[in-house]
Amino acid sequence: MRERGVEFDVIEYLKAPLDRATFERLLSLLPNPPADFVRKDKNFEALGLDASKYVTREAVIDLLLQHPVLMQRPIIVKGQQAVLARPSEKVLEIL
Repeated sequence: MRERGVEFDVIEYLKAPLDRATFERLLSLLPNPPADFVRKDKNFEALGLDASKYVTREAVIDLLLQHPVLMQRPIIVKGQQAVLARPSEKVLEIL
């Protein structure tokens, strides 16, 4: 984004955790299913979580309120659109 001269804000969600309303808004803007919003990485495994239990909007939000480190990132929001920018080229979809 910097290379393209696009201004953006970085939200440090681990220092200032997102609230339920923000998670709901992000999920409403993303075209992905709610389950894609959760990182199924070593932290997910260390917590002994079962991915099949985190597919609904409510279950995903509840999980991320408890464990914000599991949020898939980066998320790029522009107006009424959002994209999970993994891989990073996905950000081009809304720029």
